[in-house]
Amino acid sequence: MFKKRTNSIDYSHEIETTAFGYEFYREVLIPELLGSEQPAVLYWTGKEMARQFPLSTREEIVDFFQRAGWGKLSIAQEKKNEVTFDLQSALITERRKTSRNACYQLEAGFLAEQYQNMLRCITEAYETDKKNEIQFTVKWDPKDQIE
Repeated sequence: MFKKRTNSIDYSHEIETTAFGYEFYREVLIPELLGSEQPAVLYWTGKEMARQFPLSTREEIVDFFQRAGWGKLSIAQEKKNEVTFDLQSALITERRKTSRNACYQLEAGFLAEQYQNMLRCITEAYETDKKNEIQFTVKWDPKDQIE
């Protein structure tokens, strides 16, 4: 379903992995490699991932989040130049019990770039840690068009 533009890997089939394996990379390896630069590097990496997996609609973005194992993404609120999403998953719930510094900048960067591509204007996103979910606010300025 999601085909990376520059790669011939078939991402359309499901392969199971353990939560431990996923969390090991996310909560141990990546922070160890990136240190204090983790949030910025993950944000820009998320933007690059969005360029490699361009999507055209919100529905495709929601589906991508689910298939990527990031969780269930849903629209919480819409305003003129802003949309707020909630992200929920069992892994996020479990991560809250063990990690006080969980970082969701990869997902924020991914959302920012997808919206930037869809709207053709400069877009940014930020995360907010809420009680039962992670919230992403995506903002854009229609006057700040990109070519």
